Amino acid sequence: MQAQNESTQGNVEIVLNVEGQDIVVALEDSATTRDFLSQLPLTLTFEDHHGTEKISYLPQRLSTEGAPEGYDPQVGTLAYYAPWGNLALYYKDFVYSRSLINLGSITSGLEVLSQFPTFTATITLAD
Repeated sequence: MQAQNESTQGNVEIVLNVEGQDIVVALEDSATTRDFLSQLPLTLTFEDHHGTEKISYLPQRLSTEGAPEGYDPQVGTLAYYAPWGNLALYYKDFVYSRSLINLGSITSGLEVLSQFPTFTATITLAD
């Protein structure tokens, strides 16, 4: 699949379009990220979770092959929480969490996350 081939070259970005505004995420190269890319394009609804992150459930669970035991997310982290099968976009700092896998970091559009308590985003590879 083309998305997987591109991801192995690094510098892959995705765009989450939310009501005409873009959130751009630079992705890490991992088995989990490549599996996520294979599901694109996606349209997902995100909702607020504990005033820290926006979460959405993926249609299929992602590979956790080679993933570390956990991750300490920062503001702007895009992560995958394996036990629930959901994406998480962090707009506040959070503590180390077991089974949380870093997918990448928001490079622009972070402010969009605070504009909507719930939103629908179309996720595609960046041009």
